[in-house]
Amino acid sequence: MSKSLTSDSFSPWNISESGFPKLGSPSEQLEFLLNYAILAPSGHNSQPWLFKIAHETIELYADRTRALAVSDPQDRELTMSCGAALFNLRLAIRHFGYTDAVRTFPNPDDPDLLAHVWLGDPREENEEEHLLFATITRRHTNRLPFQNWDIPETLLSIMRTSTIQEGAWLTTIEGEDLRNAVADLIAEGDRIQMANPHFRRELAAWIHPSRNLTRDGMPAYAQSVRQLLDFVTPIVAHINRTFDIGRGQAAKDRELAIGSPILAVLGTDEDTPAHWFSAGQALERVLLLGQAVGVSASYLNQPIQVAQLRPKLRTLLNTPGYPQILLRLGFGSEVKPTPRRAVSEVLLSE
Repeated sequence: MSKSLTSDSFSPWNISESGFPKLGSPSEQLEFLLNYAILAPSGHNSQPWLFKIAHETIELYADRTRALAVSDPQDRELTMSCGAALFNLRLAIRHFGYTDAVRTFPNPDDPDLLAHVWLGDPREENEEEHLLFATITRRHTNRLPFQNWDIPETLLSIMRTSTIQEGAWLTTIEGEDLRNAVADLIAEGDRIQMANPHFRRELAAWIHPSRNLTRDGMPAYAQSVRQLLDFVTPIVAHINRTFDIGRGQAAKDRELAIGSPILAVLGTDEDTPAHWFSAGQALERVLLLGQAVGVSASYLNQPIQVAQLRPKLRTLLNTPGYPQILLRLGFGSEVKPTPRRAVSEVLLSE
C-alpha cells in the first residue's frame, strides 16, 4: 500500500474532458482515457489495477500486490474492481467518439492480464452513455444513512436490465422477513470477521486520518469520523487491529441494512474470474445509473466475503446463481471523494 503523502491525492477527480488530445496518437488518447478508469470503486480503496499501453492497445492487469488476502482470498472482489475500471474506460472511449474494442483474458498463461482494450471504429455515444460518462467523476461510495425516500421502480428495472446486458443479474431484497434474514447474515458476518485478528489487522492497515493525504485507502471521513475528531483515527485503527468489536459493528450494520430503502444483490450464473470481471462491469453500470439521478450506494458484503455464509444468502435468494456483491441504495447527503493514485502511478512502461 502506498504511503506517500501528496496534496494531489484528489486531483484525479478534477479531470476535464477538454484535455482529450483529439489530434494525438491513439496511444496518447488511450493514456488520457485512463483518467476515467482509475476513478472506479475498489475494496478498501485499494485500487488494484495496472495498465500498459503497447501497440496502440491498453493492457489491463490485476495488481495482486494490493490484494486483500483475508477478506478477499480468491481475489474475487479484486477482479470485480478491475471490471469496474474497465467499464469506465469503455464509457470514456465511447464518449470521445470511438467503439470500445475489448478482448478479455487474452492470454491463458497470464491470469493477471485481464483485458486488451483499443479504439475501434468511430461512433457517436447514445443518451445513456453520455449520462453515465458525466457521472463518473461524481460517483462516490456513501456509507452514511440514507433518506427514507422510495427509489422509483423504473430505475430499478433499468438497473436489472443493464446488469443482464453486462453478463450478470440484480435482485432486490423484497419483504420484511427476507430483509431481516439478510440483515441477520450481515450481522453474523461482522461478528465472524471481527473475531479474526488477521481480518482486523488488514482492515486497520487501510484506514488513515483524513489529513494524511495518501493516494489510497480509506480516510477517516469515509468512515463517518468528523474532521474535528480526525485525531482519533489512529486510535480507531488500533482498536480495530487489537480488539474484537464485532458485536457493536454487527448492530450498526444490521440497523443500516434495515434502514436502507433498497438492499440488492448483484450476482452471476457461474463463479469464475471471467464472471467476476463481468460482475464488476455490471456493478459500475448500476452505480453510475443510480448516481445519475442522485441515488448513492455502499456495500454490506459480509455474507459473501465469509465463505460459510454465502450459501445461506444464496438459499435465501432462492437463486441458482452466485451472489457477488450485496449493496444498499438510497438518496443520501453529498460525500467527499476518496484519494486516487494518478495515472502515472498505475501505468507500466513498455
